[in-house]
Amino acid sequence: MSVGQEVTAEVLDVDMVRERVPLSLRAVQEDPWPQMAQLIGQVVTGPVTKVVPFGVFVRIEDRKDGFEGLVHADELDESSGDVVEVGNALTVKIIDVDLERRRVVLSHVQALASPADGRPGD
Repeated sequence: MSVGQEVTAEVLDVDMVRERVPLSLRAVQEDPWPQMAQLIGQVVTGPVTKVVPFGVFVRIEDRKDGFEGLVHADELDESSGDVVEVGNALTVKIIDVDLERRRVVLSHVQALASPADGRPGD
């Protein structure tokens, strides 16, 4: 944002003592999670953002603040002997979106078995 820019926001509170009015920009925006659930079955490629003992996190949207999902260690294809590191591009299939817990589950193994055209698979 920049000074002078008009925004639409929800007023969260009015603090008369401190003379402040906290606002929320997010409260007036549409929840993106239901749209993410529509992508189940799609194959996408994104950068690895974090490597953890139980798998890797991959950003599945082409923006820095985009959605990330977990590829559990069981869903990584390690048969090629490649080591997955932060910054590597990884092709994954979106296999589940948990709307309640706001988590995306991904699979590298299933992505390799799916057609590479990016359309929802089986």
